[in-house]
Amino acid sequence: MTISPLRCAGVAWLVLAVGACSQSAPPTPAPPEVGVVTARATDKPVTRDYPGRLAATLVAQVRARVEGIVLQRTYKEGSDVAAGDVLFKIDPAPLEASLRQAQGQLAQAEATARNARLNATRSQELGAKGVLARQDVDNAVAAAAADAAEVKAARANAENARINLGYATVTAPISGRAGRANVTQGALVSPTDTHPLTTLQVIDPIYANFSEPMAEVEVLRRAEQSGNLVLAAPDQARVQIVLPDGSVYPHTGTLDFKDLAVDPTTGAVDLRAVVPNPDHSLLPGMFVTIRLTLGTRHNVFQIPQTAVLRDTQGAYVLVVGSGDTIVQKRVQLGAQRGADWLVDGGLADGDRVIASGVQKAQVSEKVKPAPYGTPAATSAGTP
Repeated sequence: MTISPLRCAGVAWLVLAVGACSQSAPPTPAPPEVGVVTARATDKPVTRDYPGRLAATLVAQVRARVEGIVLQRTYKEGSDVAAGDVLFKIDPAPLEASLRQAQGQLAQAEATARNARLNATRSQELGAKGVLARQDVDNAVAAAAADAAEVKAARANAENARINLGYATVTAPISGRAGRANVTQGALVSPTDTHPLTTLQVIDPIYANFSEPMAEVEVLRRAEQSGNLVLAAPDQARVQIVLPDGSVYPHTGTLDFKDLAVDPTTGAVDLRAVVPNPDHSLLPGMFVTIRLTLGTRHNVFQIPQTAVLRDTQGAYVLVVGSGDTIVQKRVQLGAQRGADWLVDGGLADGDRVIASGVQKAQVSEKVKPAPYGTPAATSAGTP
């Protein structure tokens, strides 16, 4: 079979064309899509949450000041009482008898002193006439003075007996909430008893006790001095009470930073806030969460937690720079706010921070940014 020269030339051209195609460079891949958020400087309230416990602002133990039998408890346990209200009545009969005895001794001493005073007067008159010796006169005057002193002692005993009789009626020393009674009707009480009759507590306002690491206190102080933090009042912070069910107590209190004491064993500062409690819904001993609103921090950025990366040098973010090229920026993190981080430093207003698709992004490479949360950005963040 004879092959024509023209046909041979066509076959050779086809072979060269196929070889040229097999040696050409592959097409450039499209830049990866990433979801970005635009960082905007804003003012954010500075809050801290700490576990704490409530305590009464004033506690008074009601104790028996005389020995006797309890006749009656006149208050309702758990009720609010005013200063001077009767709480208990102790059998006054023995105390009344002691008072009458003291009054009788006082009357006897007064009669003796009266007679001694008259005798001293007569002795002085006789001594002036030279009928009575000077020694006898002096003895009569001294006896009158001693009997006068006995009158004073007897009068003090009678007053003491009257005071003890008044202690048979036990009254509230302060206004507050009266607790459970530790004695019942018919019990024998004494001033030497270990337990009080009951306890009164002032719970409006109420104290909220908690501890804060000293390092955090210093950070807040430096932030205030630099102007990045403005407290609600000089050396004071606003306090909210978060109840065990997660609800926030409607009344806010204040915390005073003026008197700080550091616990040497823990390095924490014992703090105490004062919270209004007009409806008495907060009770001493309750465990609550104490939320400190210290003031306002200026020029902070709020970005999603997914945008924050870490290495051995600390936290950083990837930012889409000019020409859609990725740039790494070190950041100073503040507090967490839900699913976001508050960034105190390292970002500039308007930075496009990569929040999704960070696993595809490489520094100095180009990307295709899309607003974070859009379908394109969401698919970009899915591995």
